[in-house]
Amino acid sequence: YFLIFTVMRLTKPTLFTNIPVTCEERDLPGNLFNQLMKDDPSTVKGAENLMLGEMLTLPQNFGNIFLGETFSSYISVHNDSNQVVKDILVKADLQTSSQRLNLSASSAAVAELKPDCCIDDVIHHEVKEIGTHILVCAVSYTTQTGEKMYFRKFFKFQVLKPLDVKTKFYNAETDEVFLEAQIQNITTSPMFMEKVSLEPSMMYNVAELNTVDTAGESESTFGSRTYLQPMDTRQYLYCLKPKQEFAEKAGVIKGVTVIGKLDIVWKTNLGERGRLQTSQLQRMAPGYGDVRLSLETIPDTVNLEEPFDITCKITNCSSERTMDLVLEMCNTNSIHWCGVSGRQLGKLHPSSSLHLALTLLSSVQGLQSVSGLRLTDTFLKRTYEYDDIAQVCVVSSEVKQ
Repeated sequence: YFLIFTVMRLTKPTLFTNIPVTCEERDLPGNLFNQLMKDDPSTVKGAENLMLGEMLTLPQNFGNIFLGETFSSYISVHNDSNQVVKDILVKADLQTSSQRLNLSASSAAVAELKPDCCIDDVIHHEVKEIGTHILVCAVSYTTQTGEKMYFRKFFKFQVLKPLDVKTKFYNAETDEVFLEAQIQNITTSPMFMEKVSLEPSMMYNVAELNTVDTAGESESTFGSRTYLQPMDTRQYLYCLKPKQEFAEKAGVIKGVTVIGKLDIVWKTNLGERGRLQTSQLQRMAPGYGDVRLSLETIPDTVNLEEPFDITCKITNCSSERTMDLVLEMCNTNSIHWCGVSGRQLGKLHPSSSLHLALTLLSSVQGLQSVSGLRLTDTFLKRTYEYDDIAQVCVVSSEVKQ
């Protein structure tokens, strides 16, 4: 061949690590080892016994490539002959398990390449697949005699998974959805978590619950330095609330399974940036049945044997059938309802709601469960029972004062 082809991966340098060698002063070397470490230019002054130094070293191997990072490579074609070659075309493709990508900066051929001259190119690609990747570099050119030459080189590397992401969903009675995202660093180096955010679907607004207010300022629950050490896991919490235009449509919002997707941005070592975006997160749609009863307002603490008020919301989750509801209130050992049981609530149209104010009292102290509500649909002669709707703390009036 007239041309020599060279491919090198471009990566950031690493901090030099040394092995400290020391001994006690009463040993034979005395203070010799300690003095040598102090005179070593690669050690940190005042902390010579630490392995981490102040100098940078060039990469000694290909290194690891993780999903979400940017793969960069330097490609050079050098004319090692004493002849001028013409029509040089350099092409770089990245072959994955699902596609083949062209990474060449230019598809135009170079007219000629003189002896001892070279053609340089730098390619970049954000890695979006896990598994085996093959960098295919091909060069074609024409010699002075008109002979067309062509050769290829293959460079194989593996793309690893940097993070392990697990999600848990909690469906609240008020149509709110709480998402807990557990993110684990499964690489061998610490990560600086620059951003972990949730992009909600079109039906929800999201509130991040990963900060606390300290002296009027918002501070991360993970501290000022959000580093994630290897194999460490961190939990992020988000609250999704239905938008106003969808909140009243009970039949619509209860069937929504697509919540949104997580967007994670991190940096490693000397600032190498990585980004991952999950696919759309899916939850199990809660089953409310035909009629849903939820509590809108209830006090946290009430006095013993003193009436208190609660507000209930009754929703017809059916999309086709109108209901004619009757409310019955059944006393329990600790909870006693105040009012008329068996009263008519009237007709409730599909996907509509009504608010109901109720009064009750407790005859037993402690944490008591609100139970004993019954709704009967007179059209179908079907009764819906609601127990353990909520809990309320009952205290003596003297304790509360």
